[in-house]
Amino acid sequence: MRGIFSSLFSPARKNVAFQEEFWPDFIRRARSGQVVTHETALQTMAVLACVRVLSNGVAQVPFKLFQKSGDERKEATGHPVFDLLHRRPNEWQTSFEYRETIMLHLLLAGNHYSFKNVVNRKLMELIPLEPGNVTVKREVSGRLRYLVQGADGKQEEFPQEAIWHIRGPSWNSWLGMDAVKLAREAIGLSLATEAAHADLHANGAWASGTYSVDGTLDEEQHKKLEAWIKKSISGPNRGAPLVLDHAAKWLQQSMSGVDAQHLETRRFQVEEVARGLGVIPMMIGVTEKTATYASAEQMFIAHVVHGLAPHYERIEQSADVNLLTKEDRQAGFYTKFNADGLMRGAAKDRAEFLWKIWSMGAINSNEVRELLDRNPYDEGSIYRVPSNTMAVEKGSKSLSGGEDPGVEPPRRPSPN
Repeated sequence: MRGIFSSLFSPARKNVAFQEEFWPDFIRRARSGQVVTHETALQTMAVLACVRVLSNGVAQVPFKLFQKSGDERKEATGHPVFDLLHRRPNEWQTSFEYRETIMLHLLLAGNHYSFKNVVNRKLMELIPLEPGNVTVKREVSGRLRYLVQGADGKQEEFPQEAIWHIRGPSWNSWLGMDAVKLAREAIGLSLATEAAHADLHANGAWASGTYSVDGTLDEEQHKKLEAWIKKSISGPNRGAPLVLDHAAKWLQQSMSGVDAQHLETRRFQVEEVARGLGVIPMMIGVTEKTATYASAEQMFIAHVVHGLAPHYERIEQSADVNLLTKEDRQAGFYTKFNADGLMRGAAKDRAEFLWKIWSMGAINSNEVRELLDRNPYDEGSIYRVPSNTMAVEKGSKSLSGGEDPGVEPPRRPSPN
């Protein structure tokens, strides 16, 4: 089965002609003169930082398959999708690496495609495809077809059921919009300012200008003078005094880095790129002097709520629809990111959170120990709550004097 598609899923490959054919708008120059592609965009530190913080946020938290039956919820470890999402989606990637790839594709190309290798009606592998090698066609009926370019230059067509297609924000509803294309001007200006700053420092941060002399120079004199100037102000002589004679004058023709406000422009472009990719600038190291610990903490929370949570929900719903059958969903199977994994570095905050939900009876001691990777113990499955909020027997009077709603509470110890 795998050999049939070996040409489609070969390692990294370069095919510029194909990239131009499939992404004609993706390689156009920005107004700043820079060619903006997914590769050049990643060479901009602001884009790289934004992509990394979002990719890590999605890849580092547990992604598991669950099954809900009545009021019970448990990990569906026996289902083939569980191991694919949680640990090993294919032969060469871990779940972390696979989800990192998904986010790179979504953030820079607007779409992610994975081939679903199904054997005997069982999903065996999820094989990521380069977005530039996939063309999506929509039939009149609304069904989608996927044309995948292989390493040998040939195209293979796959039906909608064979491809896991995760879309970013979409205008036409069936194909995600290219984020790098939409942010081309901001990214292009970032590339241009970095290049200009690099050129400035390549000349020792000295402004260029014109060496003016009286009279007319013949071709030979011009060549000698040009060679002498380059020798005198470059290499080990960079920054050394330049002695002029014969009424020569040095006329500055470009602004210095301070005059051109390079740092201010580059700082603004970092924030502009962060806005386009939906990242709070603080998450990529852009901080203000007035920021306090409390405001920073709220920004980190906002990053999870507004930056990561939409990606969690997008991938969860796409996985439920594309990786699970209708029968699976009716049987209560669903995927879920556990963002509690982001609390690993905050022991105090996590302890307070666990204590609060334990003391309200939301979880029991063994469930707390499971979150801490500890073994369960006898009587640890009992739910415990403060005695002044203890639920009473079904149908009897509550502690406040009213009628109990009649909901059977979880097993709890009797009050002392």
